[in-house]
Amino acid sequence: MKNNVIVGQSGGPTAVINCSLAGVFSTAVANPKMGKVLGMRNGVQGLLERRVIDMGEHLRRDIDVEVLKRTPSSFLGSCRYKLPNPEQNEDVFAKLFGILDELDVGYFFYIGGNDSMDTIMKLCAYGEKIGSNIRFIGVPKTIDNDLAVTDSSPGFGSAAKYVATTTKELILDAQVYNNGAVTIVEAMGRNTGWLAAAASLAKGTDSPGPDLIFLPEIAFNMDDFLDKVSVLAQSHSPTIVVSEGIKLADGRYISELGRDNVTSDAFGHIQLTGTAAYLAAQVRSKLGAKTRAIEFSIMQRCAAHIQSASDAAGAFAVGSHAVRAAADGETNRVIIINRLNSTPYAFETCAMEIVKMANIEKTVPLDWITSTKDYVTGDYIDYAKPLIQGEVAPFYVDGTPRHIRTAK
Repeated sequence: MKNNVIVGQSGGPTAVINCSLAGVFSTAVANPKMGKVLGMRNGVQGLLERRVIDMGEHLRRDIDVEVLKRTPSSFLGSCRYKLPNPEQNEDVFAKLFGILDELDVGYFFYIGGNDSMDTIMKLCAYGEKIGSNIRFIGVPKTIDNDLAVTDSSPGFGSAAKYVATTTKELILDAQVYNNGAVTIVEAMGRNTGWLAAAASLAKGTDSPGPDLIFLPEIAFNMDDFLDKVSVLAQSHSPTIVVSEGIKLADGRYISELGRDNVTSDAFGHIQLTGTAAYLAAQVRSKLGAKTRAIEFSIMQRCAAHIQSASDAAGAFAVGSHAVRAAADGETNRVIIINRLNSTPYAFETCAMEIVKMANIEKTVPLDWITSTKDYVTGDYIDYAKPLIQGEVAPFYVDGTPRHIRTAK
């Protein structure tokens, strides 16, 4: 069997996606069964173009790995490349496996979300068809927390910590003037509200938390929204949090209403942006209130300076377990997190059939959303709070965090 390792990153970055990469790299270089650890530049798309690096040339010392774990975004770059079905276009797969053979690859790891797990599944199926002994393992990540089977998705805890912390700070700012100004905050979340719901974690003895939270799991009603905002603005300056993917009962995204052109990515996902801005405009025109629209955008996924320690530990663990599973002969698997305890937070990792995760979306349970359809219950808070615990201190140089980058 060929013994080189190759690893790639795909889809949207997170604050801890490089922790998973560090888990793969550190565990692979320590395994005598495995040879070089190669990195795909920009996922399978870069692999098709033979853009591959030897990661050992970039991570020469233990301190390099520690800096990598604290570096946001995807160290290897990313892509949103959709592999065709092998029956429809076998040439792409033949080319990929030809390149893997040239590189003496025996172990293939892909760090990503739902679409990336679909990629692993297709590669493994083709590998079985041609008799390849390459072992394929998926390493989960997404700030959306919408991956099935796993208790939580690496990346979510740190993004949730950012959302909760920043919302808490915004609420304090909004309360400076008691003039009924309305602040509307937009968090990521296409079809699930896990991340927007994390704003509820801002609530505590020192903060009332946001006044309202609207999630995609419940159809959005504009009249109901405006009525509630009107009442709140009479007593204080409210803060409202919405998922970017909230939709009307007819299925239209709120973000689509104010735009003429709507673009999609390779997987057919409509670009979502401007939900908070559209709602703020409605509040201004219908209620005459002063408004602020704040879109967290990519800040919630690249804020490595506010990593959750529990999230970083989980991200490293799934990467490390992926290598151990492959070394033990497993393939067509994804590594998941099982929660053992919430207080204090404890977890284990295990390998699961990838078909149980790929192309399956996990939404916020409806009974975790209040009957008023504008907040989350204590069940969500009990679930999410352990995932934002602890801090990972950056290495500061000249007053800013030090990161590590690859050459273009």
